[in-house]
Amino acid sequence: DKLSEDQIKKVEAYVKEKIEQELPVYFEIIPQEEAKQKGASFMENETYPDKVKVYIIGKDWDSAISKEFCGGPHVTNTSQLKPIKIYKQKNVGEGKNRIYAKFIN
Repeated sequence: DKLSEDQIKKVEAYVKEKIEQELPVYFEIIPQEEAKQKGASFMENETYPDKVKVYIIGKDWDSAISKEFCGGPHVTNTSQLKPIKIYKQKNVGEGKNRIYAKFIN
């Protein structure tokens, strides 16, 4: 289901809180199976190499708020980001929705 207005506000507040926590953003290149075992998110229909780059937001794997297979962000700390505003939601498949957001001042 699409997010309700209340859920959107909660997500936006959560992102703002994580930005204010100034969490580190870094990556590790590890075997794909190890990344999956550690709980890294990935796109199920994508093909990945044997070793993958996993970006982690947080101090370590266990306390990370995000860990996912990725080509790479453009920041090294959440403090470099701005709060977001969710402006669109779109169904992209069975049980999957894409959320579009933009930075606000």
